[in-house]
Amino acid sequence: MKIAISGKGGVGKSTLAAAISLILAERGTKVIAVDADPDANLAQALGISEADQSSIIPIARRAALIEERTGAKVSQYGQMFKINPRVSDIADSYAFNHRGVSLLVLGAIERGGGGCACAESILLKALVTDLVLFKGETLVMDMEAGVEHLGRATAKGVDEMVVVVEPGQRSMESARRIIRMSAEIGLPDPVFVINKAKGFGDEDFAVKGLAAAAEAEGRSRPVVLGVIPYSDEIMGSDRDGTAVIDSVGPEIRALFEEITSRIAERKAVKG
Repeated sequence: MKIAISGKGGVGKSTLAAAISLILAERGTKVIAVDADPDANLAQALGISEADQSSIIPIARRAALIEERTGAKVSQYGQMFKINPRVSDIADSYAFNHRGVSLLVLGAIERGGGGCACAESILLKALVTDLVLFKGETLVMDMEAGVEHLGRATAKGVDEMVVVVEPGQRSMESARRIIRMSAEIGLPDPVFVINKAKGFGDEDFAVKGLAAAAEAEGRSRPVVLGVIPYSDEIMGSDRDGTAVIDSVGPEIRALFEEITSRIAERKAVKG
């Protein structure tokens, strides 16, 4: 099972990614959680201590590993490098294990043109492809506000793209961008979760905004899996550095059941 979670920064996608990862681990599933967002909040949402967070080195900053696997120097242009570096052992060797979840932090490519064909970018894309297409473990990816880490081939292995939105124009604009980008690489229609809703007015605003965004991009009417009310408890977990799973209400656990049942039904149909 491969789940990608995207959305504008600050909408709560790390909260949902952490909750899903920890619920899976609670049920005995071997799960890899990948923080593919340069803002990198997934470790905190999982409840990893500040001391342990400081010990986690993102893959993009492991210069020796990148140079060994690609044959090219980090932060240099105009080099020859391996386009298919060996990455199959990276998850086992470099993940941080916490409460049954193996966390991999990809990190940002810290210079202009982060999407360039540089050694760091090549290794990260090869790693994501391996995790999505070839690893047998369940995968939960906390994406940046788009689908930049996924290519056309990799997209075929994603079982569900979940986009977290909040009631606001910038979040709707981000959702439209994700809808467009997912179509361009062949992802199925993403599904949506409305977060931080303080009443029916917020929910209605988000539903109408998502419908307008999908229509503008020529996609089918969006599926909204559920609504997560604004929660002081979840906000408190962020403040206190505790795992979000210890503060979530029934809405997130219901969303987990909905997402996993959708994936199971789709796989059953495919046979």
